[in-house]
Amino acid sequence: MCKQSRLIDTQVKKEKERKGDMEEWSPPSSPSLVVRSPRQTVSLLRNRHPWRESRSPPTSTSTSLAGGPKLSEVYGFVGSITTVIATTVYLVWAYMPERCLRSLGITYYPSRYWALAVPSFVIVATALCMVVYVGFNFLATPPPTSFNTIFDEYSRERTMFDPANANATGEEEEVERPIEPISDISIDQINSLMRDFCGS
Repeated sequence: MCKQSRLIDTQVKKEKERKGDMEEWSPPSSPSLVVRSPRQTVSLLRNRHPWRESRSPPTSTSTSLAGGPKLSEVYGFVGSITTVIATTVYLVWAYMPERCLRSLGITYYPSRYWALAVPSFVIVATALCMVVYVGFNFLATPPPTSFNTIFDEYSRERTMFDPANANATGEEEEVERPIEPISDISIDQINSLMRDFCGS
């Protein structure tokens, strides 16, 4: 009995000391922890939040649900489960015989015609979109006889670098040649290059 009372007395004393330490607060000895201005107070309050340690606000992908998985993981999981369920329902609707569906109590469902019609429509629409896209590109391209294939209002003529003007001092030292700006190759240069290529 005495041992138990001594144990209880020591626990009570430790609890009183702990409460006394909490009541008798003294300023921190470290000067970096002393708040000297309202701006420092705000910055210390901001640094108390765990998500602010990375100096970036939480986003929908980094926010977690009460310490659980990220929202992006939840959306991915729900999306994959939904896809599996939708595929299973589609295959059961498309391939299971009618008497089996009625024995399961499923009496209302769309006509089986749509099980083949919808995928066929999607495939044909995709192919037609590709053909129409290429057709619009052909319509937007000028004919080969048009001068717009050679130059138009967006053409940039080549500017030639003149070392005589650059070296106005008359010295014979090497002049640094700048990188030429982006420009279009003129038709006469293309013709001469093609003539040289075909002649060799």
